[in-house]
Amino acid sequence: MRLAVATLIGTIGGVGMWSVVVALPAIQADFGVDRAAAALPYTLAMLGFGAGGVLMGRLADRFGIAMPMAAGAVAMGLGYIAVGYSGSIWQVALAHGALIGMGCSATFGPLMADVSHWFARRRGIAVSIAAASNYIAGTFWPTVIQHFIATDGWRATHIGIGIILLVTMLPLTLLLRTRVASHHAAAAAAARRQASLPFSSATLQTVLCIAGICCCVAMAMPQVHIVAYCGDLGYGVARGAEMLSLMLGCGIISRLISGLVADRIGGLRTLLIGSLLQASALFLYLWFDGLTSLYVISALFGLFQGGIVPSYAIIVREYFPPAQAGTRVGLVLFATLVGMAFGGWLSGVIFDLTGSYQAAFLNGLAWNLINLSIVSFLLLRARRRPTLAHGM
Repeated sequence: MRLAVATLIGTIGGVGMWSVVVALPAIQADFGVDRAAAALPYTLAMLGFGAGGVLMGRLADRFGIAMPMAAGAVAMGLGYIAVGYSGSIWQVALAHGALIGMGCSATFGPLMADVSHWFARRRGIAVSIAAASNYIAGTFWPTVIQHFIATDGWRATHIGIGIILLVTMLPLTLLLRTRVASHHAAAAAAARRQASLPFSSATLQTVLCIAGICCCVAMAMPQVHIVAYCGDLGYGVARGAEMLSLMLGCGIISRLISGLVADRIGGLRTLLIGSLLQASALFLYLWFDGLTSLYVISALFGLFQGGIVPSYAIIVREYFPPAQAGTRVGLVLFATLVGMAFGGWLSGVIFDLTGSYQAAFLNGLAWNLINLSIVSFLLLRARRRPTLAHGM
């Protein structure tokens, strides 16, 4: 029941990550700014989401998930209403960063960390189901938002979203007030796993954060710019919104499968598989830009990359104490969101400089290969450690 409630809250609150992607063309046209400036609300939303994940995770570690979740719901509701009344692109961007992104963060990393405390043998699939709520939101919200932007305008649409968030999320947070009593067994297991790695806790945390930045710079290119890309190709923004929904819908499947895989082979190996598959999908974007091809590749991209971010949360729960789960998951997810924010902005800059998204896709592929190298390095060191210890 707790997992079901968490998934529902994540689905409702997940709108904070996807609405700005759909509204980007309308906001750009309204304010008359270039593509990079129009991407600033997304960039600040991702930075707010990342920083908020650390703060909300720390609060969840101390007080439970209900308190930061309620605060997040209020921040998001007020943020969307503020966007509706904004008079400049900077006001839109600041509302996304300080309120929407910050509030939305409670519905992802802290929620995954909280769910992880309630499962042991099936933790991977449980965390992935909670994480999938973000992609369920990405499947549901873009087409709905695009419809209301077309009929009522982007300002009225944002105000309506803010009201919906306040009246739905606040009552649901009351169902998450119960906390797990003890973490002793899980803490001992995490300590044993961490001892198998030739890294300190701080080093492992840092390496995971660097890997998260790299994979999400790559991930941001299709997710942030697919709507605008389709508009530039002449297919229309509605087709781009459909591709985004398809991408994230397939990401739901990917996240569930990755959870099952992680329960069998662990988070690091699952992350390696996801990174390799994401790179292959980005490579396909370089060669095909037909309408049917883009639908197919977007579906493949969703199937390939959906399990990457939850894998980081599973790795944290495998190698760090449970009492630190909210904070440490928040730190890694902050790094991934820095990658998403930087990648979304950088892709816009590359487009403005070249007039094409081809160079932006190539840039994403390069960052993905760096992530693949880092994860491979971690796995190789983890395998060598027991052998060296045995020899000593």
